[in-house]
Amino acid sequence: MVASGEAAWPELQKRFERARELFKKIHQIEKDDIGKINHGIEQLRLEQRRAEIKGALSESDKAGLAARKQTLDDRFAALQKELQDLRADIGRDTLVAEVMDGKEVEIKLAIVADVYRSNAMSLTDKIGHYFSKMGEFAFDDPREANTEGGIFPAIFGTVLMVIMMSVIVTPLGVMAAVYMREYAKQGPLIRMIRISVNNLAGVPSIVYGVFGLGFFVYFLGGSIDQLFFAESLPAPTFGSPGILWASLTLALLTLPVVIVSTEEGLSRVPRSVREGSLALGATKAETLWRTVLPMTGPAMMTGLILAVARAAGEVAPLMLVGVVKLAPTLPLDGYFPFIHLERKFMHLGFHIYDVGFQSPNVEAARPLVYATALLLVIVIMALNLAAIRLRNRMREKYRGLESV
Repeated sequence: MVASGEAAWPELQKRFERARELFKKIHQIEKDDIGKINHGIEQLRLEQRRAEIKGALSESDKAGLAARKQTLDDRFAALQKELQDLRADIGRDTLVAEVMDGKEVEIKLAIVADVYRSNAMSLTDKIGHYFSKMGEFAFDDPREANTEGGIFPAIFGTVLMVIMMSVIVTPLGVMAAVYMREYAKQGPLIRMIRISVNNLAGVPSIVYGVFGLGFFVYFLGGSIDQLFFAESLPAPTFGSPGILWASLTLALLTLPVVIVSTEEGLSRVPRSVREGSLALGATKAETLWRTVLPMTGPAMMTGLILAVARAAGEVAPLMLVGVVKLAPTLPLDGYFPFIHLERKFMHLGFHIYDVGFQSPNVEAARPLVYATALLLVIVIMALNLAAIRLRNRMREKYRGLESV
């Protein structure tokens, strides 16, 4: 036990650093080492179930699987013993401090996040401490029901979902716009389709979430599980909400924006450019691919910018198709196939809702809500600035052709 007082400050720092190192070691064992064992046991179970379905599980195969599982169980038992020793060791030290009302309280150093003396800090120390806390907030995992710690999983999930959504919606929107503008016969049917596309832009986002849950998750995901992941049933793989279905749902939500922007860009390409390309012997497809689409690039990027701005801030549909309060693992890790599209994920927008309105102590969580909201705006601005820079480069490259 460390008593309070000026003379105890060096000893407190020393023991706090010791407790923090033990905490990091415990976290590494629980998340990495035990996680690897659990992954290995699950793979053995799926391998055995797959062989049973095919009717190719012999007695020797059963013995081999049992031996491999026993090895993993022994390793797990050893890690559990190590964890017990570490938890007993980290709970050894406590801090006795006097609070404002004069009472003394005893606090275990195992649950102390940080110790510092703000009144004894110089300006340089305060600036360094501030940036250190900013780094912890941006790159650490959340703690205490998301009311403490960092929000890195939410940042990662938001950025990955937006990137996947952009990869899906851009080619779909461009192909739809090219067909309606360049290939389809202009008539009542195309006019009706355009009106429908414009109306889709005004549909409430929660409707897209319900559609994504019913079609993507239950119908499409359930069919994929029946065809390719029968050994995992009845536990769903793709038949439950995940980041793939969330990205597809938001791609549908933002598809009208990309279609309209691309069509506007195609209509601004001068007719003389098309005629000149055709006169030089190019086919219609070559003219479209090598001349028209590059000139339409800035309009495509404008549609993508608008799509990213809307999709990154959506929360309502994501609550149905993949986002969760706390995801145990990231969609990207070191296990094959490395990116796991079926996994649930965290999102900055949902994190704001959860901490701001579902937290047991709303007042204490309010600074975290403000910081997360600011970070979400910064993430959206960074994604949009990257797209704007690319759009400006394309615009400068083809500015001369637009005046033809």
